[in-house]
Amino acid sequence: MQHNMEPDRVMAATSSTGSDSQSMDQKTTAQWARVRARLRAEFGETAYRSWLKPLTLESLSGNTAQMTVPTRFMKNWIETQYKDRLLALWSNENAQVTDISISHSGSRQAKKTVVVEPSILSDKIDEERTPSAMELSAPLDDRFTFDRFVVGKPNELAFAAARRIGEGESVPFNPLFLFGGVGLGKTHLMHSIAWNIRQTSPEKKVLYLSAEKFMYQFIRALRYKDTMAFKEQFRSVDVLMIDDVQFIAGKESTQEEFFHTFNALVDQNRQVIISADKSPAELDGIEERMKSRLGWGLVAEIHSTTYELRLGILQSKAEQLSIHIPAKVLEFLAHKITSNIRELEGALNRLVAYSSLVGRDVSLETAQEVLHDLLRANDRRITIEEIQKRVAEHYSIKLSEMHSARRSRAIARPRQVAMYLAKQLTSRSLPEIGRKFGGRDHTTVMHAVRKIDELRQSDSSFSEDVDLLRRMLEG
Repeated sequence: MQHNMEPDRVMAATSSTGSDSQSMDQKTTAQWARVRARLRAEFGETAYRSWLKPLTLESLSGNTAQMTVPTRFMKNWIETQYKDRLLALWSNENAQVTDISISHSGSRQAKKTVVVEPSILSDKIDEERTPSAMELSAPLDDRFTFDRFVVGKPNELAFAAARRIGEGESVPFNPLFLFGGVGLGKTHLMHSIAWNIRQTSPEKKVLYLSAEKFMYQFIRALRYKDTMAFKEQFRSVDVLMIDDVQFIAGKESTQEEFFHTFNALVDQNRQVIISADKSPAELDGIEERMKSRLGWGLVAEIHSTTYELRLGILQSKAEQLSIHIPAKVLEFLAHKITSNIRELEGALNRLVAYSSLVGRDVSLETAQEVLHDLLRANDRRITIEEIQKRVAEHYSIKLSEMHSARRSRAIARPRQVAMYLAKQLTSRSLPEIGRKFGGRDHTTVMHAVRKIDELRQSDSSFSEDVDLLRRMLEG
C-alpha cells in the first residue's frame, strides 16, 4: 500500500479523544517550522530528506506532540536515532511539550497487523510492501540542470564527463567517480545527469540516492529477511547514482553488498556514478578492493573555486533571479566568500531577500552590513601559507624548507606537522595540500597525517606542542 504524503505539511488533527487534544494554531505551526529548520541544520540535508522531512505533526495532545511517518521502519529508526534531539528542540520551542509520540501512517489503515515483541520482530515478515527501485530514488531538484551549472577550470573535467554520460547512449567509462569538498557542485552534476537521462531516454531506470539511504534499505532487508528483493531493486536499474559514498566507511556488511551490486551492474554494462568528499584512494574505512573498483573508470575531482568561477556563478544566479546587482557588489562577494558555491549563492539570496523586504537598493554598503557575520567568518579562514609560516617560526626553520626536498628529521618533522594541520584546519584536498608543499604527491600527505597521529598518541609532549600550534592558528 502506498501512502502519498506531503512530508513538510503540518496537518490539523481532528481528535476523538475529547478536551485533551489541542488543535494547532499559527503559533504551533510556526514552532514546528522552526524545529524542522533546526533539524535540517543540525543533521544535514541528506539525513533530513531521508528521515526527518517525512515527519508530520498531527496534533499537540496534553503535553505530547503526536507525529506520524509513512512506514514502521522509518518510525523505529527515528525513535532510536533522532527522538531525543527532536524532543529537546520541541521543548525549547514549547515548554509544555514533554513527550513525543511517533506512529506510522500504515498503522491506521484497515489491514491485518501482526503484533510481536521487539526482540523477535526480526523473525517476522514485514507486512509493508517493499518499495520499487524507482520509489527509492530521491527527488531531483529542478534547479540542478546542466544549463545552470557554471563551468570553469576547477570543474571542467567533471562537467564534461557528466554531460557525456547524460547525453550518450553508450557507457564511455564506468564508474564515474566525482569527488571534492562540500558545496562545490557534485550533487548538482548528479542531478543534472539524472534529469538528462530521464528526458532523453525515459525508458531507462535511473536510481539516485545517498549512500546513507542505501545502507538503511540494506539494514531493512536484513531485518525483515528480504535481501532477495533488495538485490532485485538495485540490480535491475540502468543507471545507479550513489551520493556521498564515504558514509559507508567502516560499515563492512553494507560495503560487501554494495561491492556485489557494483560488480553486477558493471558486468551488465549498466552505468554507475559515485560521489564522495575524497578520491577513492583517500577514503578511510573503505576496503582496498572497493577502492580499486571505484577507481576503475574515470575519477574526476572538482577543485576549489577560483575568483573567475565564483564571479561567473554570481552573475548567472543574478540573471536567474531577474535582478540587477551592481558589478562591484558581485566582485566584492567573489573576492570575500571563497569557501564553497553553496555559501556563495546563499549570501546572494540573503542580500536579495533583504533588499526586497526592506526596500533598499543593493549596494556595497548594504552587502557589508547584511553579510557581516559571513564575511567575518571567511576573513578568519586559515590558509596553508599561514600554517606553513607559523609552523616554520615555531620550529625555527626557514619557510622555504616547507617546499624543499630535504629529508632530515629537523626539517621533515615540522613539514609533516604543517601538512597535518593543513588537513585538519582547511578544506583543501590531499592533492591540493601536496602541491602547496613543493608539488608533493597526495600519498606523502597521507603518510604525514598518519605519522603525526601516531606520534601524538605515543608522545604527550609532542601532542601538546601540536595542540598549541593549532590554538595559535585558530585564535
